[in-house]
Amino acid sequence: MYSISQLANLLDLSTYTLRYYEREQIVKPDRNSQGNRVYSDLHLQWLQFVLKLKEAQMPIVQIKKYAQYVLEGEHTAEARLNLLQAHRAFIQQQIESLNATDHLLEAKIAGYKKKIEQKQSSACETNMKN
Repeated sequence: MYSISQLANLLDLSTYTLRYYEREQIVKPDRNSQGNRVYSDLHLQWLQFVLKLKEAQMPIVQIKKYAQYVLEGEHTAEARLNLLQAHRAFIQQQIESLNATDHLLEAKIAGYKKKIEQKQSSACETNMKN
């Protein structure tokens, strides 16, 4: 079991962020006898997944919807599948766009390297003649 500060450290988050996720019903921590939040390994794994969704630019509204589906139970499996498939399609479009941009940058960089090498080669030839 983890306290809120321990979990925040493990996830490299602030305790404020964990409280925000709780308010938004993305995570529901357990409470100890003193009423303090306590988190299990399942909470840790869930939040690691949530952070990956966030890193992959899933909007918080979609993350909340997914979390709600999970809380509702197995009868929402198809809705969860659809939500994740839609986001995966978005990610794949982003990857294609980034790959195209990378190819353009690669060509531009190669062009600059060639110009610099030609300039340096011409300078060396000029120096050799003098």
